[in-house]
Amino acid sequence: MDGTDGAPVSAEGLGLRGPRGWVFRGVGFDAEPGTLIAVEGPSGSGRSCLLLALTGRMRTTEGHAEVGGHRLPGKLAAVRRISALGPVPGVSELDPALTVAEHLRERALLLRRFAGPPRALLRPRRERAAGARARIDAALDAAGLDTGALPKAERTAVRDLERLESLRLSVALALIGRPRLLAVDDTDLGLSPTGRAEAWELLRSVAATGTTVLAVCTEAPDDALTVRTTTVRTTTARTAVPGAGDAQEGAEHAFAETGRA
Repeated sequence: MDGTDGAPVSAEGLGLRGPRGWVFRGVGFDAEPGTLIAVEGPSGSGRSCLLLALTGRMRTTEGHAEVGGHRLPGKLAAVRRISALGPVPGVSELDPALTVAEHLRERALLLRRFAGPPRALLRPRRERAAGARARIDAALDAAGLDTGALPKAERTAVRDLERLESLRLSVALALIGRPRLLAVDDTDLGLSPTGRAEAWELLRSVAATGTTVLAVCTEAPDDALTVRTTTVRTTTARTAVPGAGDAQEGAEHAFAETGRA
């Protein structure tokens, strides 16, 4: 893909309080455009909620953040417009019954419907289709997904994909919209050591094009060559307090707050 104007991301004293207590608290960091940010912590530590907060999908209750020049929690809609979600359980999951082609076609149609300039609709249908196909192919290439190598090529159902292939497809779908910030949840979940290495290499390659990448994981990569990697540690000991609710409760609260914004 062509170089992307990535979004700088920063946070200061960022926290989210749910019905039973703090989901995460005291998060602070400063990342330049094109940084690979690894949000590290055990399941239930609020890491997914932090990801959703930094992409404008949740309203935090303490501190502030800034994404691409948009201050949070005030500018949620603006941050949503410049960010895209890869796989996030319960939010942006792939439909196992759909094929790879169906997912790609659906995303391209949604992009044209909600993001394309009105004058683009005046172009001949063949020209619009060629443009959409070119954008899809560029996203697949950036995600390292060779559809020709799949059991039934693009007609392969998502349920038949390996975990790493599924991750690559989710990333490709997100990249079709050319976001300034890409967010990926559970990056290393269910992957072998080799698979984890490939997943991180994929995200590094996306960041290398300029797109800022925010990736949730259990264990952040320890690679001296990845000099721009920023790790935001969201372990229970550092970001939660005794009696804090789990991430789902925090999510329900934060989504409700966002909906009233």
